[in-house]
Amino acid sequence: MPADRLLGTLLRSLQTSSIQQDTPRLLSTAGSLLLSLTNPLNITLLTSQLLTAPAIWDRPDGLQTCLRVLGIFHSISRSLAEQENHVGFPDQQLVPCRLKVEDWVKAVVKGADERSPRWRHPLVIGGLVLGFGGHDRNALSHRMTSVLQGALVTATNLALTEVMGDVGLEGHCIVMVINHTFELLSDGERAQINYNYLLPVLMGSAFFSSEGLQSGYFLGIIDADITQVAGKKFTWSAKSSTFFQVKKMSSRPLVSSMGPLSRLIAHCADNVSDPSLLHTLVDDLSGFARTLTVQWRQNKLSEIDISEEPMFLDQEALTTLPVLWQILKTAMFATVVVLRGIMGRILSDQKLAADESAPTVATRALDSLRNLYFISSRLGSNAFSQYTFVSLTAIDILSKYPYHAEAFLIDIRPCDLGRIPGHPLDRCLDLYFLNTAEYFTLVLPLKVNEDLLVAAATPYLASGGNNHLLEIFEAAHSVMLAVLAAPQSADLAAKHLPFYVDALFKVFPQNLSSRQFRLAFKTLLRITTPPSPLSASQPFLPSILLELLYHRALHASSAPLPPPITGSVDQGSNPNDVALSEQVVLTLTLLDTFQFLPVNVLTEWLPLVADLVNIIDDEGMARTCRERFWEVLSSGELDVERAEMCVAWWSTRGGRETVLFRRVDKERGHFMSGVLNHESRL
Repeated sequence: MPADRLLGTLLRSLQTSSIQQDTPRLLSTAGSLLLSLTNPLNITLLTSQLLTAPAIWDRPDGLQTCLRVLGIFHSISRSLAEQENHVGFPDQQLVPCRLKVEDWVKAVVKGADERSPRWRHPLVIGGLVLGFGGHDRNALSHRMTSVLQGALVTATNLALTEVMGDVGLEGHCIVMVINHTFELLSDGERAQINYNYLLPVLMGSAFFSSEGLQSGYFLGIIDADITQVAGKKFTWSAKSSTFFQVKKMSSRPLVSSMGPLSRLIAHCADNVSDPSLLHTLVDDLSGFARTLTVQWRQNKLSEIDISEEPMFLDQEALTTLPVLWQILKTAMFATVVVLRGIMGRILSDQKLAADESAPTVATRALDSLRNLYFISSRLGSNAFSQYTFVSLTAIDILSKYPYHAEAFLIDIRPCDLGRIPGHPLDRCLDLYFLNTAEYFTLVLPLKVNEDLLVAAATPYLASGGNNHLLEIFEAAHSVMLAVLAAPQSADLAAKHLPFYVDALFKVFPQNLSSRQFRLAFKTLLRITTPPSPLSASQPFLPSILLELLYHRALHASSAPLPPPITGSVDQGSNPNDVALSEQVVLTLTLLDTFQFLPVNVLTEWLPLVADLVNIIDDEGMARTCRERFWEVLSSGELDVERAEMCVAWWSTRGGRETVLFRRVDKERGHFMSGVLNHESRL
């Protein structure tokens, strides 16, 4: 059929409202015509009709309809660019007598006129920018490319003015186009975007709309399809309606591109001129994260600890749940990326860094991270650099405001101080509290440290019997050490230190890792030796602690310790290292304390620890201790006075022979000086 007749037929079809199944066919025909028409007026007419046609817009299929229209102009412009550059198209396939590319572009852009809503215009211009904007496509001149990008920015700003914060289909459409094209825009054109209007639309579409993360409420509806099956296990059927909804949600345009979309929101946060928008933004993120936590608590799955999932979930649930967790991870990553932009803005903006603003924003950021901790704890928050930046920056800001820091910790304190909660989510929130609270011990009042932090850590200090809670046990020990090490806590340390030392020996090695035990004892020696204030009132504490440790090492087990059940690897450990026994760990702990001991005490303990090294039977473990002994003496851990004394002991007082050769003498037996042994040939 000739192009003109086909154009007439298509225009009549576009004016008739039809079911959505016909839309792809109509758009495909329109794309072919746009590529073959030679009259610029017809091209303009067809473009204008595509933006107003009842067959397309009377009953749109959400963003899918917008994506199809964008895709038509993208694919056509890309085909023209490749034809212009003769990339992948033989010469005989080129369309004869067609318009010049730049004339065709002008004709298409003219079709985005006043007869169609402004929010649809970016679909046309954005498709052209995507099609002609690749680095390997030079179909348009630099001037024309700049004009096209400027037209897209102008169309976007006009559409935002018309939408005014609406997060319906109009706002979703603008967000989708700018998200796809933003990386192709020059810095000059990006600077012309009205970020004050764009930011609310981006946030509403990404986090709170039906095309985005639905305010987190999708998590609660899943509970209806979580059912119990034989063997007291739970399942989430792949045929259930909620699984279908979650899977469909993950494939929606905004959710599937949440990575670049969150970076765009962060860029907006860094460029808005109205600081109040950032306060609204951080409040929205905090509310979104809180909704996720509330919805998760209402779900049966939240009652199953991560370590117990293989026992309480059937095979089908273990297959379907990764789809849900992928969306939750997407939500968590998106939230953290946006918070990263806000924290970066605070560091460079005097208004946001003011005393009236900074603590509030930091508190909201930490509250968001807390409510997302049931997700991030599965991944290991330290593995995500932007999470670490947001957390430490917010903590650093809040530390400057002790009153706000105290109020924040009181607000997020464990729901039942003094007890280990039975619900996994509550234990997860306790873990976040402990991990965060240890950073504030230096700025909090002594009473708050004792009544809040020590009280929250105490139930986990002496607990045992569940190695799956090793991480939270270690967090409690870290909080206790941070409280005891605070300069203002000398009296508090004297009061609680006996209980803590007793708990430390009770839980190691069953419920405390070797790394954490060594760190704990090293910290205890540091806070009980000069110049610590506690050393003035309790001068014999270091010797008492060393005696306890030494006698425990003499009678400790020499069997290698099993690896942690949690599967986490100690920081700084090497998977190829020799497995250590309890006795070896205690010996290494004694070596760790040398840098804090007074010279007179160190003189006494050097030969005792050297003898302790020599009672270790396993040669590999003994070698580890000897290497650590030499490392302590030679690596610079000791100050000048201690190092001088150690050199004298090593070289002139038998230290070298005791550490390196005592084992050989022990194996050869005891002989009178000058006697010949049985190996002598004389």
